[in-house]
Amino acid sequence: MTHDMLHVMEWHNGEKLLPPFSDQEMARRQDDVRRWMAAQDVDAALFTSSQGIAYYSGWFYSGFGRKCGMVVSPTAATTISPAVDGGQPWRQGFHSNICYTDWRRDNFFYALRQLTPRVGRLAIELDHVTALFLRQLEAALPGVEFVDIGQASTWMRAIKSSEELDVLRAGARIAGQSATAALGLIAPGVAELEVALGAAAAMHRAIAATFRGAGMTGCDVLFQSGIHTDGAHNPVTDKRVKAGEVLSLTCAPMLFGYSSALQRTLFCEHADEASLSIWQKNLTVHRRALDLIRPGALCRDIARELGDLDRHCDLLKYRSGGYGQTIGLQSNSVGCDSEVAIREDCFAELRPGMVISLDPMLMVPEGTPGAGGYRDTDVMIVTEAGAERITDFPVGPDHNIILARQDHEAGLRRMKMGR
Repeated sequence: MTHDMLHVMEWHNGEKLLPPFSDQEMARRQDDVRRWMAAQDVDAALFTSSQGIAYYSGWFYSGFGRKCGMVVSPTAATTISPAVDGGQPWRQGFHSNICYTDWRRDNFFYALRQLTPRVGRLAIELDHVTALFLRQLEAALPGVEFVDIGQASTWMRAIKSSEELDVLRAGARIAGQSATAALGLIAPGVAELEVALGAAAAMHRAIAATFRGAGMTGCDVLFQSGIHTDGAHNPVTDKRVKAGEVLSLTCAPMLFGYSSALQRTLFCEHADEASLSIWQKNLTVHRRALDLIRPGALCRDIARELGDLDRHCDLLKYRSGGYGQTIGLQSNSVGCDSEVAIREDCFAELRPGMVISLDPMLMVPEGTPGAGGYRDTDVMIVTEAGAERITDFPVGPDHNIILARQDHEAGLRRMKMGR
């Protein structure tokens, strides 16, 4: 082994995996970067965020404390991965790849220097690069001028291609199968984790049946009951469901980095009058939000109308977040694109090809009638004529007050329907 191989190597191990996107689709994305680079007089672009690297390469990384990157030049595109990840980054993506070892802490920058010779202006994602990381880049690449591509890249990703929309539709269908499995397992005395495990198993089987060989990193099921429903991202526990409790279910399959999250408010066996009233009012806001998604609408205008409706329903004091955001490449660590969100301070205009997750959420505090969290989330594709709702799963009290099942074999049969 040469001294250089202690720093950087190529591990093109095995064969390329069957990708979800065509070569033409991936080439288009990289060419969008190159056109931006030419217009901005930039020599190369360095992507370091999970969403940036996944969008332009197809590789959705998990860094585990190590740096990952992708350099796009006028003639090449190469990812930089830790050698500990083996050949998977190369197999997974539409790109070349080099690995760096852990023999020295600066080997990521050693690899970066190899890919950026004679670069005078380098674009980086300033919304992802920390102050420390920037100082490290400046030390590793002296004399290089750094410019931001983060915002420009966000807008490149905001309009989804037909191939991306197909993946998101598949994710929404799989989320529904997972939710069906969960409903078949809910009963008084059942632990949150048992419902979540059953829904997750159905989700993974459905992904495997749809995309052979697909990785399943980032898939998530959250099932919360009672006090645990107050936060949308509260973890699953061993708490047992009680009759009359509000429940919250989130099924979020991750397909090649793309998430189509489905959330539903549920009740076990029955709901009291106060809870039903709050739930129905929140659904009034939710349904109006679905009607307002259309091309040409401004995010701030939608948020203002929904806020007025909340105020009329006396719900504004319980609103725990905005009304929705654009989605696509996202996960627990990535979050969502901030440029398009249904908030009063967002001036973006909805355009065909955008994908919006609508999730008006309430949190009614303990000690208040109807206490708990209420969230029913749907995913909408903005079309030329209006919008397409892709999360086709029942919503509201007529469907989601879950009656106890005497025979748990019925629940197991419903779980198998999610395959």
